[in-house]
Amino acid sequence: MSLIGPSTRPKSSGAQKGGARKHENNKIYANPLPLLFVEPPPSRIGSILGLLGLSLTRIENPQCEGVFNPVTRSVWVSNPEYSLLLWRRGFFGKGDLSRSEPSWLARQINIRKSGGKQLTSEEITARRRAERKQFKLDRARAIAAVAEEAEIIFATEGRVIAPALSGPAIPSAATWKPTRQPEIQDPPDSPLPEEEIQPIEEEEPLEDVEHLQLTLQEAFFLLWNLDCLTILDPQSMQPMTLQQIWLAFQKAELPSRIPPPMNPSESLQFDNPFLINYVVYHHYRSLGWVVKGGIKFCVDYLLYKRGPVFAHAELSLVVLPVYEDPEDQKSSSIDLHNSSPFAWSWLSTINRVNSQVQKTLILVYVTIPAKSRVPRNILLSPACLAHYSVREVVLRRFIPARMRD
Repeated sequence: MSLIGPSTRPKSSGAQKGGARKHENNKIYANPLPLLFVEPPPSRIGSILGLLGLSLTRIENPQCEGVFNPVTRSVWVSNPEYSLLLWRRGFFGKGDLSRSEPSWLARQINIRKSGGKQLTSEEITARRRAERKQFKLDRARAIAAVAEEAEIIFATEGRVIAPALSGPAIPSAATWKPTRQPEIQDPPDSPLPEEEIQPIEEEEPLEDVEHLQLTLQEAFFLLWNLDCLTILDPQSMQPMTLQQIWLAFQKAELPSRIPPPMNPSESLQFDNPFLINYVVYHHYRSLGWVVKGGIKFCVDYLLYKRGPVFAHAELSLVVLPVYEDPEDQKSSSIDLHNSSPFAWSWLSTINRVNSQVQKTLILVYVTIPAKSRVPRNILLSPACLAHYSVREVVLRRFIPARMRD
């Protein structure tokens, strides 16, 4: 019996590293939104106001700038300071040269530095994929060598031996370790003639060419609800008004085959994809979820409790528009995605994909108001969002071997 109890057992280095990384993430991503609530130092006035249910806490509201890009249907934030702020306070946007966090400049600096130990998430993923590929190649070579040995024994001795797929000669995922490639050593330097000596060129300073790309839903949420984003017109580079942004975002989501009418209000439709997706984004963001795109898992959105750096997404959403009046769908010029009934095989496929990655699939039904009930001019302002409704249906894949009880 061990004399070391659970409380006195030394922690492994892996646990210490993981705990330090978690503690660092808690400090970096401590604020769930760009807004900051600053409390004044304790005083007598503050204590009196506290007894009355009042507070002197003030709100710091950062003002970030972005440029609307109608071609990519997004808003570009080029200032690195603003990009880092929006990502670390709510995980808004995505780096256009990165998987998620805008870390292109950090990766380039690590490449230039010899022996840099701090790796970005993209570099860690690339290294892990390279090691997995090398493991598969080593295992295939070992199995081929065992099969060749069995063929030689059969040809020389006449004995039939089944090639083993496991054993000390076959590497397994639990025991295999990547082998480092031997570094190529340069030959000893020999003195060069003076005419062949070239001056060492200094490296040019790196310029951060990456920008944070916000979806239209993220940008409008930051603008309308948090008032911490200013959107500039791509032509004049002047700030756009709320109504200009509202109309421009709806126009950007219209199919290109629809010619723009003379009157802007005539192009507004209740089944505009921007409105439907924003209703879903606003609904879950207001409930405290971190909402990110889910195209990787064949869904529209993924929901995180705290953010991508803390844990994987637990829920995946498929947005399903439903017309309140079926006649509106027949007369609409927009072929809305998932507005028609889908096949059971499609639903089973998506449900199985998300079950394999331990995500719960949720069907989000967005009811589109009828034209006969709501006037079209209400689409000129965000007040129209009050006429949309959201319903949720949770799906779980039935597995008989696991659910017999």
